Amino acid sequence: MRRRRSSLAIAAIFLITGEIAAQNAGDATGTAFLLLPIGARAVGMGQAVVADNPGTEAVWWNPAAAARNTKREAAIHHSQTVVATGDAITYMAPSRIGTLAVSLNVLNFGDQQVTDEQGPVGVILPRNLVVAGTFARGIGKRFNGGVSYKFIQFRVDCSGQCANVATFAASANAMDVGMQYQLLGPAPMMFGLAVRNIGSRLKVDERSEPDPLPTRIEAGVLYPVALVARYVSDIDVRLTGAVTTDRNFGEASARVGADVVWQRQVHLRAGYAARESNGAGAALGFGVVAGKLEFDIARSFGGLSSDAGQPPTYFSLRYLF
Repeated sequence: MRRRRSSLAIAAIFLITGEIAAQNAGDATGTAFLLLPIGARAVGMGQAVVADNPGTEAVWWNPAAAARNTKREAAIHHSQTVVATGDAITYMAPSRIGTLAVSLNVLNFGDQQVTDEQGPVGVILPRNLVVAGTFARGIGKRFNGGVSYKFIQFRVDCSGQCANVATFAASANAMDVGMQYQLLGPAPMMFGLAVRNIGSRLKVDERSEPDPLPTRIEAGVLYPVALVARYVSDIDVRLTGAVTTDRNFGEASARVGADVVWQRQVHLRAGYAARESNGAGAALGFGVVAGKLEFDIARSFGGLSSDAGQPPTYFSLRYLF
């Protein structure tokens, strides 16, 4: 019975990542969680933020976006889907040499009870962990560059009477690299390019082949709509667009987003992401700035979790100082 409970825990992990892997031929389910979105700002804008500066969320989308941050930021980015709960914690600080950040992302699939004839005797803890270190720097007036190193771990632990429970921990190393360049023209458009999850394979068990990391290439632009500011001084509008492609997956997918800002304090966001398993389709977001605190919330309306009756919800809380 204990072995059966352990198998159920591992099956729960594959449930949320399996549909992503199906859309990315050649990417095994053991590493597909790396494609799940992080951060309410990014989700609210349809995940089209490779050319934007989403604060500490830049760690997970394009490390170059953090290059010109002028304030320290501590943030937690929370997500809730039908299968898993995610929490990403980041501390980011500017310095003389550039912007530095350290991050921890934990994806928790919930406790699975181990039982015998007498009842519960232990708890299985399936989790995915990512520890990241980021460096970004501006070069000249228009170019930003950045890189993140990520230590990735896919693990199933157990507490209690676990002698017959199959626990394991599989690890891999990866890098993200990115750049941004401000284009010349009537409006200061920004171009962004990022390559994420470049690294070693992750071997889940001895009986299967190591899983390749789901390397993703993304390019996009940010366009501030200057025409709106000419007529309404309190409102700023920013439009974003991006195209992504994954290793061993030939067809590119598109993303678009918009951010309407009132007095630099209230944000209304909307976007659309195509072909994203847990976050496909339309998305809406809201944000508010109160002194040094910033709060954002977003929800996407598509993908595995929405089909199961619980649209993915994302919260971000930041403290800037």
